[in-house]
Amino acid sequence: MSTLNPLHGRGAAANPTNRFESTRYELDPDLPDAPVDEDGKAANRNLPLTQFIPDSTQSILTHNDSPDIPFRTSLNPYRGCEHGCIYCFARPTHEYLGMSAGFDFETKILVKHDAPELLRAALYSPRWQPEMICISSITDCYQPIERKLQITRRCLEVLAEFHNPVGIITKNALVMRDLDILSGMASWQGVRVLISITTLDPHLTQIMEPRTSTPARRLEAIRRLTAAGVPVGVMVAPVVPGLTDHEMLPILEAARDAGARTAGFQVLRLPYAVKDLFVQWVEQHFPDRKNKILHRIESLRDDKLNSSDFHERMRGHGVFAEQFKEMFQKTTSRLGLNVPDGVAPICLERFRRPLQNGDQLPLFGG
Repeated sequence: MSTLNPLHGRGAAANPTNRFESTRYELDPDLPDAPVDEDGKAANRNLPLTQFIPDSTQSILTHNDSPDIPFRTSLNPYRGCEHGCIYCFARPTHEYLGMSAGFDFETKILVKHDAPELLRAALYSPRWQPEMICISSITDCYQPIERKLQITRRCLEVLAEFHNPVGIITKNALVMRDLDILSGMASWQGVRVLISITTLDPHLTQIMEPRTSTPARRLEAIRRLTAAGVPVGVMVAPVVPGLTDHEMLPILEAARDAGARTAGFQVLRLPYAVKDLFVQWVEQHFPDRKNKILHRIESLRDDKLNSSDFHERMRGHGVFAEQFKEMFQKTTSRLGLNVPDGVAPICLERFRRPLQNGDQLPLFGG
């Protein structure tokens, strides 16, 4: 795997070989730097500026039957994510596209421009039975380009029109832009939002999740969503053993104080190429803590850096896993998070299919 020094605004420092490809390319660390990138920052000529590639997919809803995931149907407007979180478990999905899980994942973003239209067609289908649709199950629907393209917003408009419930998971305060739609959906119990917070340290955020919102902005998003009547929870995710595990309690407290009603947590996962990318990142940024961090991770995964086993891949097992679980349960209980009946259940009964051109109104209001 070719390596470079850490680059401002990027999580990965390499483009590891695609496990499905027989050829590879390496970046040349000796090429001169480009003068500036799109943000006016010094840019390495090896690292291409972010490219946005049209995705011509003909379907928009995906389904899963994983026992670890609390929803069945999801929608992802983008493939790849400019947030650049070094630990992102979705990075290997870019390998199915013939790209790398490293730089490519955060600089070559596939954009589903037709997502709102595809969603509308799916909801009109007689095969669709109303259920919550989760947006951002893989990559963040509020990554930076969403500010311009507004694909997520237009999908929310469709869901609101059909009164089909939605769940959102994001690390970006851009979710506040759509308060008008979300508060309207909240009035009929049609929305849940989870704000993911890994750390409250803005410096660590900058190098671990370089293009996400700062922790302070995420807490502000929780406050504003709550004030607008939108049910909000916090995900302490991922918990990075030996690096951020001590922050679980203060994150939960800060989120509760901001208005969060529910909470969850997940322990770091390092599938496929993410493992090598993360190890390289630790070596670059925390060489003095490398052994502690990696050994703690291995202690959760049978002396391995990753395990794909259902029921354990999100939490791990062993002494530290039990400590995380106990700390989480005691803290949420003390803070009044995850209280039964604390949030009204999602409403599916309001689902409707708006009349299309050519439809006739039912006689006598039937």
